[in-house]
Amino acid sequence: MLTVISPAPHRLAMSAEVADALAAGTAVVALESTILSHGLPPGRNLEVGRRLERTVRDAGAVPATIAVLDGQALVGLSPAQLERVCAPDAGLDKLSLRDLGPVLALGGSGATTVASTVALAHAAGIAVFGTGGLGGVHLPLPGTPVTWDVSADLGALARTPVLVVCSGMKSILDIPATLEVLETNSVPVLGYRTDEFPGFYLRSSGLPAPRRVDDPAQVAAVVSAHRHFADSGVLLANPIPPESEMDRTLHDRLLAEGLELVASRAVQGADVTPVLLEHFHTASGGVSLDANEELVVANVRLAAEVAVELAP
Repeated sequence: MLTVISPAPHRLAMSAEVADALAAGTAVVALESTILSHGLPPGRNLEVGRRLERTVRDAGAVPATIAVLDGQALVGLSPAQLERVCAPDAGLDKLSLRDLGPVLALGGSGATTVASTVALAHAAGIAVFGTGGLGGVHLPLPGTPVTWDVSADLGALARTPVLVVCSGMKSILDIPATLEVLETNSVPVLGYRTDEFPGFYLRSSGLPAPRRVDDPAQVAAVVSAHRHFADSGVLLANPIPPESEMDRTLHDRLLAEGLELVASRAVQGADVTPVLLEHFHTASGGVSLDANEELVVANVRLAAEVAVELAP
Protein backbone atom coordinates (compact mmCIF):
# COMPACT_ATOMS: atom_id res chain seq x y z
CA MET A 1 0.00 0.00 0.00
CA LEU A 2 1.15 3.52 -0.80
CA THR A 3 0.28 6.73 0.97
CA VAL A 4 0.12 9.57 -1.55
CA ILE A 5 1.21 12.83 0.04
CA SER A 6 1.20 15.17 -2.97
CA PRO A 7 -1.56 15.71 -5.54
CA ALA A 8 -1.11 15.07 -9.28
CA PRO A 9 0.73 16.03 -11.37
CA HIS A 10 3.47 16.42 -8.74
CA ARG A 11 3.06 12.95 -7.30
CA LEU A 12 5.13 11.66 -4.43
CA ALA A 13 4.11 8.53 -2.55
CA MET A 14 5.58 6.77 0.45
CA SER A 15 5.27 3.14 1.39
CA ALA A 16 3.12 2.57 4.47
CA GLU A 17 6.22 1.46 6.37
CA VAL A 18 8.12 4.68 5.61
CA ALA A 19 5.10 6.88 6.28
CA ASP A 20 4.46 5.19 9.63
CA ALA A 21 8.13 5.45 10.61
CA LEU A 22 8.26 9.17 9.84
CA ALA A 23 5.00 9.80 11.71
CA ALA A 24 6.38 7.94 14.73
CA GLY A 25 9.76 9.68 14.64
CA THR A 26 11.59 6.44 13.80
CA ALA A 27 14.92 6.73 11.98
CA VAL A 28 14.62 6.47 8.18
CA VAL A 29 17.45 6.27 5.63
CA ALA A 30 17.00 7.17 1.96
CA LEU A 31 18.66 4.95 -0.66
CA GLU A 32 19.13 5.78 -4.35
CA SER A 33 18.17 3.50 -7.24
CA THR A 34 20.68 4.50 -9.94
CA ILE A 35 23.38 2.40 -8.30
CA LEU A 36 21.06 -0.59 -8.81
CA SER A 37 19.72 0.08 -12.30
CA HIS A 38 22.85 1.58 -13.87
CA GLY A 39 25.77 0.77 -11.58
CA LEU A 40 25.54 -2.99 -11.08
CA PRO A 41 24.86 -5.92 -13.42
CA PRO A 42 21.45 -7.67 -13.44
CA GLY A 43 21.09 -10.25 -10.71
CA ARG A 44 23.76 -8.75 -8.54
CA ASN A 45 21.90 -5.44 -8.41
CA LEU A 46 18.84 -7.05 -6.81
CA GLU A 47 21.01 -8.90 -4.30
CA VAL A 48 22.73 -5.64 -3.38
CA GLY A 49 19.45 -3.74 -3.18
CA ARG A 50 18.06 -6.26 -0.73
CA ARG A 51 21.32 -6.30 1.22
CA LEU A 52 21.30 -2.51 1.58
CA GLU A 53 17.75 -2.49 2.91
CA ARG A 54 18.58 -5.33 5.31
CA THR A 55 21.69 -3.49 6.52
CA VAL A 56 19.63 -0.40 7.35
CA ARG A 57 17.08 -2.48 9.26
CA ASP A 58 19.79 -4.33 11.19
CA ALA A 59 21.13 -0.95 12.37
CA GLY A 60 17.73 0.08 13.74
CA ALA A 61 16.35 2.26 10.94
CA VAL A 62 13.80 1.94 8.12
CA PRO A 63 15.11 1.88 4.53
CA ALA A 64 13.47 4.05 1.86
CA THR A 65 14.74 3.12 -1.59
CA ILE A 66 13.63 5.84 -4.01
CA ALA A 67 12.68 5.64 -7.69
CA VAL A 68 10.15 7.02 -10.17
CA LEU A 69 7.77 4.49 -11.72
CA ASP A 70 4.95 5.34 -14.13
CA GLY A 71 4.95 9.01 -13.28
CA GLN A 72 5.01 8.59 -9.51
CA ALA A 73 7.93 9.30 -7.21
CA LEU A 74 8.13 6.39 -4.78
CA VAL A 75 9.81 6.71 -1.39
CA GLY A 76 10.12 3.15 -0.17
CA LEU A 77 9.76 0.35 -2.72
CA SER A 78 7.78 -2.85 -2.39
CA PRO A 79 9.66 -6.09 -3.16
CA ALA A 80 8.01 -6.18 -6.59
CA GLN A 81 8.96 -2.59 -7.32
CA LEU A 82 12.56 -3.25 -6.29
CA GLU A 83 12.61 -6.22 -8.65
CA ARG A 84 11.30 -4.02 -11.44
CA VAL A 85 14.04 -1.44 -10.88
CA CYS A 86 16.66 -4.20 -11.05
CA ALA A 87 15.19 -6.10 -14.01
CA PRO A 88 17.49 -6.50 -17.06
CA ASP A 89 14.80 -5.05 -19.32
CA ALA A 90 13.67 -2.28 -16.94
CA GLY A 91 14.70 0.44 -19.39
CA LEU A 92 14.78 3.08 -16.67
CA ASP A 93 16.11 6.54 -17.39
CA LYS A 94 18.81 7.94 -15.14
CA LEU A 95 17.09 10.83 -13.37
CA SER A 96 18.93 13.82 -11.99
CA LEU A 97 17.01 16.62 -10.29
CA ARG A 98 16.33 18.47 -13.54
CA ASP A 99 14.66 15.34 -14.95
CA LEU A 100 12.09 14.84 -12.19
CA GLY A 101 9.53 17.38 -13.40
CA PRO A 102 9.36 16.16 -17.01
CA VAL A 103 9.33 12.46 -16.08
CA LEU A 104 6.68 12.88 -13.39
CA ALA A 105 4.47 15.05 -15.58
CA LEU A 106 4.78 12.78 -18.61
CA GLY A 107 4.25 9.52 -16.73
CA GLY A 108 7.75 8.16 -17.21
CA SER A 109 9.98 5.93 -15.11
CA GLY A 110 13.55 6.24 -13.94
CA ALA A 111 16.16 5.62 -11.29
CA THR A 112 17.26 8.46 -9.05
CA THR A 113 20.78 9.84 -8.75
CA VAL A 114 22.20 11.51 -5.65
CA ALA A 115 20.73 14.89 -6.65
CA SER A 116 17.19 13.64 -7.25
CA THR A 117 17.27 11.27 -4.29
CA VAL A 118 18.28 14.12 -1.98
CA ALA A 119 15.42 16.26 -3.29
CA LEU A 120 12.78 13.53 -2.97
CA ALA A 121 14.05 12.44 0.45
CA HIS A 122 13.79 15.99 1.73
CA ALA A 123 10.31 16.39 0.23
CA ALA A 124 9.24 13.28 2.13
CA GLY A 125 10.81 14.46 5.39
CA ILE A 126 13.86 12.15 5.39
CA ALA A 127 17.06 13.77 6.64
CA VAL A 128 19.70 11.05 6.05
CA PHE A 129 20.80 9.43 2.79
CA GLY A 130 23.36 6.65 2.36
CA THR A 131 25.06 6.08 -0.98
CA GLY A 132 28.30 5.01 -2.64
CA GLY A 133 30.02 8.05 -4.10
CA LEU A 134 29.13 11.68 -4.71
CA GLY A 135 29.23 13.26 -8.15
CA GLY A 136 31.44 16.27 -8.64
CA VAL A 137 33.70 18.20 -10.98
CA HIS A 138 34.92 16.00 -13.83
CA LEU A 139 38.56 15.72 -14.78
CA PRO A 140 39.44 17.37 -18.11
CA LEU A 141 39.72 14.77 -20.86
CA PRO A 142 43.14 14.16 -22.41
CA GLY A 143 43.98 17.04 -24.74
CA THR A 144 41.58 19.51 -23.11
CA PRO A 145 42.71 22.09 -20.52
CA VAL A 146 39.42 22.55 -18.61
CA THR A 147 35.94 21.11 -18.20
CA TRP A 148 32.55 22.61 -17.45
CA ASP A 149 31.14 19.22 -16.52
CA VAL A 150 29.99 19.56 -12.91
CA SER A 151 27.51 17.17 -11.29
CA ALA A 152 24.12 18.42 -10.17
CA ASP A 153 24.80 16.51 -6.93
CA LEU A 154 26.78 19.51 -5.68
CA GLY A 155 23.98 21.98 -6.31
CA ALA A 156 21.49 19.71 -4.59
CA LEU A 157 23.70 19.47 -1.51
CA ALA A 158 24.16 23.23 -1.50
CA ARG A 159 20.46 23.91 -1.02
CA THR A 160 18.97 20.80 0.60
CA PRO A 161 19.36 20.04 4.35
CA VAL A 162 20.09 16.33 4.03
CA LEU A 163 23.07 14.42 5.43
CA VAL A 164 24.75 12.45 2.63
CA VAL A 165 26.93 9.54 3.75
CA CYS A 166 29.32 8.32 1.06
CA SER A 167 32.94 7.31 0.45
CA GLY A 168 33.82 10.70 -0.96
CA MET A 169 33.53 11.57 -4.63
CA LYS A 170 33.92 8.90 -7.26
CA SER A 171 37.67 8.66 -7.83
CA ILE A 172 37.20 9.31 -11.56
CA LEU A 173 36.50 12.95 -10.64
CA ASP A 174 38.57 16.03 -9.81
CA ILE A 175 38.41 15.71 -6.03
CA PRO A 176 40.25 18.98 -5.11
CA ALA A 177 37.96 21.02 -7.38
CA THR A 178 34.88 19.26 -6.00
CA LEU A 179 35.88 20.06 -2.43
CA GLU A 180 36.31 23.70 -3.42
CA VAL A 181 32.78 23.80 -4.84
CA LEU A 182 31.40 22.29 -1.63
CA GLU A 183 33.25 24.90 0.41
CA THR A 184 31.88 27.71 -1.74
CA ASN A 185 28.38 26.39 -1.13
CA SER A 186 28.82 26.13 2.66
CA VAL A 187 28.50 22.34 2.79
CA PRO A 188 30.34 20.95 5.84
CA VAL A 189 32.58 18.03 4.87
CA LEU A 190 33.36 15.49 7.60
CA GLY A 191 35.82 12.61 7.56
CA TYR A 192 34.58 9.63 9.56
CA ARG A 193 37.36 8.37 11.83
CA THR A 194 39.94 9.71 9.40
CA ASP A 195 42.04 12.84 8.92
CA GLU A 196 42.33 12.15 5.19
CA PHE A 197 39.51 12.65 2.72
CA PRO A 198 38.51 9.29 1.18
CA GLY A 199 38.93 8.54 -2.52
CA PHE A 200 36.01 6.15 -3.14
CA TYR A 201 37.82 2.94 -4.20
CA LEU A 202 40.81 4.22 -2.18
CA ARG A 203 40.83 4.97 1.54
CA SER A 204 42.69 8.24 0.98
CA SER A 205 42.58 10.79 -1.82
CA GLY A 206 45.78 12.35 -0.53
CA LEU A 207 43.84 15.39 0.66
CA PRO A 208 43.00 16.31 4.26
CA ALA A 209 39.47 15.92 5.55
CA PRO A 210 38.20 19.42 6.51
CA ARG A 211 36.74 18.11 9.80
CA ARG A 212 36.96 14.80 11.63
CA VAL A 213 34.22 12.99 13.57
CA ASP A 214 34.65 9.71 15.39
CA ASP A 215 31.19 8.36 16.20
CA PRO A 216 27.55 8.70 15.09
CA ALA A 217 26.71 10.94 18.04
CA GLN A 218 29.32 13.49 16.94
CA VAL A 219 27.94 13.42 13.41
CA ALA A 220 24.41 14.00 14.67
CA ALA A 221 25.61 16.90 16.83
CA VAL A 222 27.28 18.55 13.82
CA VAL A 223 24.18 18.10 11.65
CA SER A 224 21.89 19.53 14.34
CA ALA A 225 24.13 22.54 14.95
CA HIS A 226 24.53 23.24 11.23
CA ARG A 227 20.79 23.28 10.66
CA HIS A 228 20.40 26.20 13.03
CA PHE A 229 22.34 28.43 10.63
CA ALA A 230 22.15 27.02 7.10
CA ASP A 231 19.91 25.13 4.71
CA SER A 232 22.74 23.33 2.95
CA GLY A 233 23.38 19.63 3.36
CA VAL A 234 26.24 17.92 5.18
CA LEU A 235 28.68 15.45 3.61
CA LEU A 236 29.99 12.58 5.74
CA ALA A 237 32.88 10.82 4.01
CA ASN A 238 33.38 7.25 5.20
CA PRO A 239 36.49 5.43 3.86
CA ILE A 240 36.01 2.11 2.10
CA PRO A 241 36.69 -0.83 4.49
CA PRO A 242 40.43 -1.62 4.49
CA GLU A 243 39.95 -5.18 3.24
CA SER A 244 37.97 -3.93 0.22
CA GLU A 245 40.28 -1.12 -0.92
CA MET A 246 41.45 -1.33 -4.54
CA ASP A 247 45.16 -1.54 -5.30
CA ARG A 248 46.28 2.03 -6.03
CA THR A 249 48.45 1.10 -9.02
CA LEU A 250 45.55 -0.78 -10.61
CA HIS A 251 43.20 2.10 -9.86
CA ASP A 252 45.45 4.72 -11.43
CA ARG A 253 45.99 2.62 -14.56
CA LEU A 254 42.27 2.04 -15.01
CA LEU A 255 41.53 5.73 -14.57
CA ALA A 256 44.09 6.76 -17.20
CA GLU A 257 42.75 4.14 -19.61
CA GLY A 258 39.17 5.19 -18.95
CA LEU A 259 39.84 8.85 -19.66
CA GLU A 260 41.53 7.94 -22.93
CA LEU A 261 38.55 5.77 -23.81
CA VAL A 262 36.09 8.58 -23.13
CA ALA A 263 38.12 10.99 -25.24
CA SER A 264 38.45 8.54 -28.14
CA ARG A 265 34.68 7.95 -28.19
CA ALA A 266 33.87 11.66 -27.80
CA VAL A 267 31.65 10.82 -24.83
CA GLN A 268 30.15 13.87 -23.14
CA GLY A 269 27.86 14.97 -20.32
CA ALA A 270 25.93 12.43 -18.30
CA ASP A 271 27.38 9.53 -20.33
CA VAL A 272 30.95 10.08 -19.07
CA THR A 273 30.57 8.55 -15.61
CA PRO A 274 28.82 5.34 -16.79
CA VAL A 275 31.51 4.74 -19.42
CA LEU A 276 34.32 5.25 -16.93
CA LEU A 277 32.72 3.04 -14.30
CA GLU A 278 31.99 0.31 -16.84
CA HIS A 279 35.67 0.33 -17.83
CA PHE A 280 36.64 -0.04 -14.17
CA HIS A 281 34.24 -2.95 -13.73
CA THR A 282 35.29 -4.88 -16.84
CA ALA A 283 39.02 -4.13 -16.88
CA SER A 284 39.47 -4.87 -13.17
CA GLY A 285 37.93 -8.33 -13.49
CA GLY A 286 35.17 -7.43 -11.05
CA VAL A 287 37.46 -5.98 -8.37
CA SER A 288 35.78 -2.58 -8.58
CA LEU A 289 32.31 -4.15 -8.36
CA ASP A 290 33.24 -5.90 -5.13
CA ALA A 291 34.74 -2.69 -3.77
CA ASN A 292 31.66 -0.70 -4.75
CA GLU A 293 29.31 -3.09 -3.00
CA GLU A 294 31.27 -3.18 0.25
CA LEU A 295 31.72 0.57 0.48
CA VAL A 296 28.04 1.33 -0.08
CA VAL A 297 27.04 -1.30 2.50
CA ALA A 298 29.38 0.33 5.03
CA ASN A 299 27.95 3.75 4.19
CA VAL A 300 24.29 2.83 4.60
CA ARG A 301 25.10 1.12 7.91
CA LEU A 302 26.74 4.32 9.14
CA ALA A 303 23.85 6.40 7.76
CA ALA A 304 21.40 4.29 9.77
CA GLU A 305 23.47 4.67 12.94
CA VAL A 306 23.47 8.45 12.53
CA ALA A 307 19.75 8.50 11.69
CA VAL A 308 19.07 6.68 14.95
CA GLU A 309 21.04 9.35 16.82
CA LEU A 310 19.10 12.12 15.06
CA ALA A 311 15.70 10.57 15.70
CA PRO A 312 13.68 12.42 18.37
